[in-house]
Amino acid sequence: MINREMIEGKFDIIERNLKFLTKFKNKEVDEFIGSYRDIQAVKYSLLETIEACIDIANHIISVKGYRRAEEYSEMFTILAEETLIETDLASNLADMASFRNLLVHRYGEVNNGRVLDIIKSDLGDIKEFEKCIERFLRDEA
Repeated sequence: MINREMIEGKFDIIERNLKFLTKFKNKEVDEFIGSYRDIQAVKYSLLETIEACIDIANHIISVKGYRRAEEYSEMFTILAEETLIETDLASNLADMASFRNLLVHRYGEVNNGRVLDIIKSDLGDIKEFEKCIERFLRDEA
């Protein structure tokens, strides 16, 4: 059975982080890159946001008995196959999951300018994911 409480808790994490990350949307790249504190805070908030999306996707896939994902990025493809999210959104979220792997495993290779680009242009995908999951939860009720 879908654990709505768990999903809502993940939504809380996502919302708190999106609110924080939005504060950086108007930063210039030189200003951002010049602040070690900002870089670290943004990377961690982005990581936590992506992790929460992955956790939600994993929970739904598991409970609904959808095919098993081999990689985090594949979870969003599965949700698209099951028509919970659109294919384009799944592709964008899969890219974010791959970026999460870079943040965790190859952190020394992260381009901090790219981090700021994600903040400026890709946070809408997270909001869209939340809307899709909320619609799924309503349909499941």
